[in-house]
Amino acid sequence: MRANSLHTLDLAHVVHQQTDLDAHQREGAVLISRGDGVHVWDTEGNKYIEAMAGLWCASLGFSEKRLADAAYKQLLQLPYYHTFFQKGHEPSVRLAEKLAALAPGDLNHVMFQCSGSEANDAAIKVIWYYNNLIGRPQKKKLIGRIRGYHGNTVAAASVSGQPHMHADFDLPFGGRFFHLSNPNYYRAHEPGETEEQFSARMAAELEALIEREGADTIAAMFAEPVQGGGGAITPPRGYFEAIQPILKKNDIMLVADEVICGFGRTGNLWGTETYGLEPDILTCAKQLSASYQPISATIISDRIFAALIEGSRKNGSFGHGFTYGSHPVACAVALETLAIYEERDILGHVRKVSPAFLSGLEKFRDHPLVGDVRGVGLIAGVEVMADKATRTPFEPSRKAGLVVQQACQDAGLIVRAIGDRIAFTPPLIMTEADIAAMCDAFGKGLDAAWAQLRSDMAHAAE
Repeated sequence: MRANSLHTLDLAHVVHQQTDLDAHQREGAVLISRGDGVHVWDTEGNKYIEAMAGLWCASLGFSEKRLADAAYKQLLQLPYYHTFFQKGHEPSVRLAEKLAALAPGDLNHVMFQCSGSEANDAAIKVIWYYNNLIGRPQKKKLIGRIRGYHGNTVAAASVSGQPHMHADFDLPFGGRFFHLSNPNYYRAHEPGETEEQFSARMAAELEALIEREGADTIAAMFAEPVQGGGGAITPPRGYFEAIQPILKKNDIMLVADEVICGFGRTGNLWGTETYGLEPDILTCAKQLSASYQPISATIISDRIFAALIEGSRKNGSFGHGFTYGSHPVACAVALETLAIYEERDILGHVRKVSPAFLSGLEKFRDHPLVGDVRGVGLIAGVEVMADKATRTPFEPSRKAGLVVQQACQDAGLIVRAIGDRIAFTPPLIMTEADIAAMCDAFGKGLDAAWAQLRSDMAHAAE
């Protein structure tokens, strides 16, 4: 096992996010000290392939000098300014213009924040504000999906469907949040049920919810094109084709959470494009700046923006904003990131290497631990099963996913266990040689995890 990098100051003072804090206090942290391309090194000198791009986000890897130079140049010229009180700065104007040109449909107006959580939180506020302004104060309920992930603020965590993010936080908040089933076809389909039939069942669940709560009370549905925090779950065939007409029929907005999928992850600029979504609001972050600076965007339609103008006439101003939203350094880095995507044809590169990525992982379907493999572009999830013939999962106490995650780390590969589903979202610059090395390390990790899990089960049976 690779040694953990223990750091007393870290143990004493840093409250680690989305972490088992009890285990962290006992075992310490792996402290990452540097990165280069698709690799990172810890403070003990161990080298890893970073197959999660950090948190789904370091799209250009860990050593893109152009982004560092863009930040430095902007820091020298204008290190900070805001967009409050009719003030602004050129980087935010240029970035908003660029995003409006790239966004689908009539999504032409951009609000900047620092994180995907804030982007989705802002979307929720705007939806509620919009419905008040157009005389529909009762239309406020929001729909998410079980295992959906939209952030960590009170509202974004509420529309998310992550049980561990609700437990003991008094969430979901305020009685306005409802959740549909997780559209994980592999885990949840009935015997003999096709993907299209499964999608029709998911759509019927949505219709039943609308019938029960009343269409005049439901404002919007939030959906990731591919569920990231749910385990890199791609939608089953026909899913959004069945869902969207129901939303439109009942005048319920669709918010496309592109925080993970946006800017090439699925092989198109937007996951919205990959799956034919027509959103009223689109949120993005992470790969907007390749995560070299914290920035996110909430992109709204002409119709919604017109209501915001009316709201300012009514209320005197648009009473929303963040000190560091539209930060000029973050905007400058995001602009340079988008320029790099275009100049290097990152979309073309993703499409070129995606077959090697997906087929490389598909080969593990024959492994005794692997029940299912699904993905698109450069995002995929591998389902770990105790008995794949019957789709029987491991007992939660086995923590099989974490066993695989640790075994992969010991083999020099960083992946993420989400329950017993192993997620892969490598940097978009991943080469076919990098993918081959990733798959080789994953195979070693799976074999080691399978040996450990068999041994544990044998001892438990004695």
